[in-house]
Amino acid sequence: MDIKPIKTESDYNAALIEIERLMEADLNTPEGDKLDVLTTLVEAYEEKYYPIGPPDPIEAIIHQMESQCLTRRDLEAYLGSRARVSEILNRKRSMSLQMIRKLQKGLGIPAEILIRSYPLDLSDHQISR
Repeated sequence: MDIKPIKTESDYNAALIEIERLMEADLNTPEGDKLDVLTTLVEAYEEKYYPIGPPDPIEAIIHQMESQCLTRRDLEAYLGSRARVSEILNRKRSMSLQMIRKLQKGLGIPAEILIRSYPLDLSDHQISR
């Protein structure tokens, strides 16, 4: 088994090609062991050079809706009226602390994600004088 650390992008790409070649390898065989070691090395490299940050709150809510087959109407219990749900999901309004608590408790979205700041689209709001 000729395995070395992944130090460069070239090493990383070569490891990905080798992983693809070994994808059908049986467990507890030399090829299966090589696949296991290479995937561990690739995961470590990706964690270091391609970190995935936490999702923004709206993305997390939408993901949870999709994974639980929820509709916008289902969110009314957590966010308020249909109009309020629309404002939140369309980034026209920030969530209140009460909304965050309800979503965390009801949908299981971690509060650490829900309290993160996220961009609002205020382009439709008119400034009154």
